[in-house]
Amino acid sequence: MFSKVYSAGLQGIDGYPVQVEADVGNGLPGFHMVGYLASEVREAEERVRTALKNSGFSMPPRKITVNLSPADIRKDGTAFDLPVAAAVLAAYGMNDPSMVRDCAFIGELGLDGQVKPVRGVLSLVSALRDDGRKRCFLPIANLQEGLAVGKIQIVGIRDLRQMMEILADPGKLREESGEYTEAEDGEGDYLVDFSEMNGQRLIRRATEIAVAGRHNILYLGPPGSGKSMAARRIPTIMPHLSREEQLEISKVYSVCGMLPPGRALLGRRPFRSPHHTISPQAMAGGGRNPKPGEISLASRGVLFLDEFPEFRREALEILRQPLEERKVTVSRVNGSCTFPANVLLAAAMNPCPCGFYPDRDRCFCTRDQVRRYLGRISRPLLERIDICVEIAPSSYEDIRGKNAENESSAAIRERVERAGEIQRKRFAGSGIFFNSEMGNRQVEQYCCLGEEEEALLRVAFQEKHLSARGYQKILKVARTIADLDGARQIARIHLCEAIGYRDLEEKYWGSGIQTKG
Repeated sequence: MFSKVYSAGLQGIDGYPVQVEADVGNGLPGFHMVGYLASEVREAEERVRTALKNSGFSMPPRKITVNLSPADIRKDGTAFDLPVAAAVLAAYGMNDPSMVRDCAFIGELGLDGQVKPVRGVLSLVSALRDDGRKRCFLPIANLQEGLAVGKIQIVGIRDLRQMMEILADPGKLREESGEYTEAEDGEGDYLVDFSEMNGQRLIRRATEIAVAGRHNILYLGPPGSGKSMAARRIPTIMPHLSREEQLEISKVYSVCGMLPPGRALLGRRPFRSPHHTISPQAMAGGGRNPKPGEISLASRGVLFLDEFPEFRREALEILRQPLEERKVTVSRVNGSCTFPANVLLAAAMNPCPCGFYPDRDRCFCTRDQVRRYLGRISRPLLERIDICVEIAPSSYEDIRGKNAENESSAAIRERVERAGEIQRKRFAGSGIFFNSEMGNRQVEQYCCLGEEEEALLRVAFQEKHLSARGYQKILKVARTIADLDGARQIARIHLCEAIGYRDLEEKYWGSGIQTKG
């Protein structure tokens, strides 16, 4: 007897529908699986056979053939165990074929028949829903994850026996179908706040501008000046996630098996801070079966690179294209995968090996030592950073909070959200959401300058030896500063502040390094 059920496989972070066909017929008894399968999928043969036996299903010795289609895509993972078992049971006539015709199955089987959770359920169920499936059986541990997709009936099961009981009783099928319950995971869960950060008005202002326009930012200053403290508070002033952003982020974490237990969707923006020993592949993603890297895990959130020059040069340079295109494409012989990389890059570094340059009373690094240290950051990578801010050492009064009147993250976030709303209206229908994403045409259209501002920018372009990209970065940042002020036109004060955030390139990476005298 022939039967067919449906399941799904993973390619990158996206799912694709898979037909699981089973045939039980005459011939030499055996269990054969075909369809371009990885080793863990082939091992499903023994897991399924043993799970069916231990669940009390008696199957006469027959020739069993299972095919996973399409046969030109390599299937991996353990999520095909449950659909294989369902197809074999249907082929033996143990359940009603009409009940499983529009059903999909996802799950790993234990030898005792228990259905175990798998990764990537958000992507798998989304693919099945888009393929027209009406119902999906999932491990009970993945129930909320499946329900978060919507517009498809989700049934959570604990073991094979429960699955067969539900399939045999349509009334029970309705009872076992769950409803998505959204867990709270909002701003109240942040353990840090900008109100705890005393002094350092410049770094607070630069961080606010960076978040408002999604501009990459570099903090440069001596040890203990507040670089990491500011960076770790960036998520607290970012707007709350939309449902679409939640799904995008959660898909990446689901595929990587990193969703918190019992959670279907992440409610906070990611903050990733990889160690400087990270490899290029771990940063951008890859592997034989490509998986997302740190830049994708940080998508829609913050990728914080502390001790910026200490990272391997290859790990930094591999970020150049993703930062520009906001996606990562990993190509392999069997195909390519595209991962999201829509991040706000925040980097922090000391100005020299000892950390105290240009204070020549404390810094004893030679000119060559400083140049070599700073030279670990290439100019092309620097040009992809919109805002560079130098941080002065904190005073005693700042540390003690004597003069502190610190704004909370909530107050700063209100201004950021107002600027974000201006940008959404400006770019409505264009596929652009923030000033940092503008192309040449949008810069010409929305960053118009008066005669005085034009003359100022011309002088800055010539004196600072700006590239075309650097010129556009200044205009984009100036546009964001104007949006924060609620101004329709970029004024001289906005342009001066934006130019000031490019001064460090010439001071530290140009010809301005002082010699220890």
